[in-house]
Amino acid sequence: MDLMEMWASMGWVAKAIGVILIIMSMISFGVAIERIYTFTQARKQSKLYAPQVAKHLKEGRLKDAIAISSSKNYRYSHLAKVVLAGLQEYQFQQDSNTGMGREDVLDTVRRSIQRATALTTTDLKKGVNTLATIGSTAPFVGLLGTVVGVINAFVGIASSGSGGIGAVSAGIAEALVETALGLFVAIPAVWFYNYLQSRLEYFNVEMDNSSSELVDYFIKKTSH
Repeated sequence: MDLMEMWASMGWVAKAIGVILIIMSMISFGVAIERIYTFTQARKQSKLYAPQVAKHLKEGRLKDAIAISSSKNYRYSHLAKVVLAGLQEYQFQQDSNTGMGREDVLDTVRRSIQRATALTTTDLKKGVNTLATIGSTAPFVGLLGTVVGVINAFVGIASSGSGGIGAVSAGIAEALVETALGLFVAIPAVWFYNYLQSRLEYFNVEMDNSSSELVDYFIKKTSH
């Protein structure tokens, strides 16, 4: 019995479970490919961005640093988003002459950076929790299909009045296919989730370090 014959012999419940698992697999691979592309671009653009913005800040060209941080060339860069928030807030305080003290300005900049970091982290996490959900639930969906297959096997025994292999083979095959399909969906989803989580942790460390360095830069700049 090949897969097509097996599919044809399945009941509608087993087929519905199979379709659900296939859809889950498509979502899993779609999210993983999109996130891997986004993370690759973020890493690549941040590598190019960091030395350029550092050069502008070292030379005291704040507006040039803001311009490069908001450039479309670095739209995927997580570092650019965080640094831009801090630079814009500091520039705003300088231009508006609010009369705030040095510590108040630095606190405002810190809060702006923290908000940008939280938003950027949330944006980077988009879809990753979907992989966790698929990875944890796909085996149970497959198990449901397995149970349905075993029930069909017993129905086959009851209808034929025989316990021979012919009476149960279709139901057992159906059960094993659903189990295999559930694992086929879950295993890559878990792999992708763990890989993306490790990349997220690395990005968070990079953003924290950049935020700290930017605040240190403003402390030195305002102490003159």
